[in-house]
Amino acid sequence: MSIDDRANTRPVDHQSVGDAPPLVRAGEVSSDRLAARLGRWTHGEGTLAARLRRGIAALIASGELRPGDRLPAERALAAVSSVSRGTVVAAYADLAERGLVERRQGSGTRIAGVAAPVAPGQRPGRGEALFSALPNTIDLLRTVPQIPELAVELIRAHQPRLDLALLPEADPAGLPMLRELIADMYRAEGTPTTPEQILVTHGAQQAISLVVNLLVGPGDVVLAEEVTWPGVTDSVGLRGGTVHGVPMGDDGLDVDALEVAMARLRPVLIAINSHHQNPTGTRLPASARHRVAQLAAQYGVPVIEDRVLAGISFDGVVPPSLAAERPDAPIIVVESVSKWAWAGLRIGWLRADPVLVRRLRGARQLADQSTSVPGQLLALDLVARADDLRRQNSRVHHERLRMLLSLMAEELPDWTHLAPRGGLSLWAALPIGSAEALARVAAMHGVSVAGSAAFAASASPDDRIRIPFTAPDEVLTEGVRRLGAAWREYRATL
Repeated sequence: MSIDDRANTRPVDHQSVGDAPPLVRAGEVSSDRLAARLGRWTHGEGTLAARLRRGIAALIASGELRPGDRLPAERALAAVSSVSRGTVVAAYADLAERGLVERRQGSGTRIAGVAAPVAPGQRPGRGEALFSALPNTIDLLRTVPQIPELAVELIRAHQPRLDLALLPEADPAGLPMLRELIADMYRAEGTPTTPEQILVTHGAQQAISLVVNLLVGPGDVVLAEEVTWPGVTDSVGLRGGTVHGVPMGDDGLDVDALEVAMARLRPVLIAINSHHQNPTGTRLPASARHRVAQLAAQYGVPVIEDRVLAGISFDGVVPPSLAAERPDAPIIVVESVSKWAWAGLRIGWLRADPVLVRRLRGARQLADQSTSVPGQLLALDLVARADDLRRQNSRVHHERLRMLLSLMAEELPDWTHLAPRGGLSLWAALPIGSAEALARVAAMHGVSVAGSAAFAASASPDDRIRIPFTAPDEVLTEGVRRLGAAWREYRATL
């Protein structure tokens, strides 16, 4: 990748940008902030020292800890983490043996000036865990929504135009009539769009992968929420890039922390899921959305906005895309019909600057020529009724959420969660213990679930389970019952 292709090449002082409290200030790592970023590192596999070493190594690999940064004194970190000083000493010694830190008498422990290996949580293929339900278990791994009745009616009534379906060649960017219809949909939502800004793909994941393949190269940094859809992190990892996780709050991405990370790390791309975020279900407020668009324009960094769950809204609020906030910002909007119409129809698209669309069109042609024409023709019928389908889908899954919350109150009353205002899953917190360890116990009880590790962009507390509410009522009921039994067994061992 040439220097001209990178999103942001301006050198920026990374020590004191923005108002958010940074992990590192003037080269000194705060013990309190480091403990907070490491999360529940004391829970998991291996000795305490090994767990601490892995957590710090992940922060080094993500770029949040940089060469020359000085780690807290052993006694200070031990005090805030409620462990012995010997645990911290052993972890620092292990990091030094691996070449990740340098220890010198009188100057403390500093991050070494060499590239660190990719953190375990960022290895390509992490998302495979979501498609690996064990045989004879209830699958609470994937968010495969029910097909709305209206979608069933439209699919059954569909009559494809064979004159188009039998064309010997198709435009890699998509059928002109579908691109026009998608552009119309964006214009109606408040985002000015032309057909030349639309590229039709085999689902939203292909759209994300095409953008990552074009914009990310070895060693590049991509910013994303600290927990996010692994299709983003895996795609970046395959390109040799590194995903840096930005902290989140109850309303989603911490935009102050995003600005600090943009200034410190100079990313080539930002990937966010601001509307009913997967897995947390958060919805970014209007002021924060506007600021993200402003930052994209200010720094010249492209932003992928994943909107596949935006239309599944339980209170009817569907904000416009980030592209509507700043027309001059390099926003790439990604959507598909999979979550609100039919998961089996792999039709997605992206909306971007026409120049970028032309570049992606060429890359798409090398990947798989074009999207299935019969699939695009069916998508025409569904996109034309997008508003109705989204409303019906939202009603169905809002009822499923109510059912799940009732089941949780019965089977898992000590777990905590914030009920999402849209989307397809609940992000639930364990009061104690390790989500990874619980998932293993749950598998023995006949239910497959995914914990924090499956979604962590960088170092993250191992204390959350994602529970989709997309399964049929009887399956969801039995799945939560089994999860409750697994939790009671696991909790008794703590």
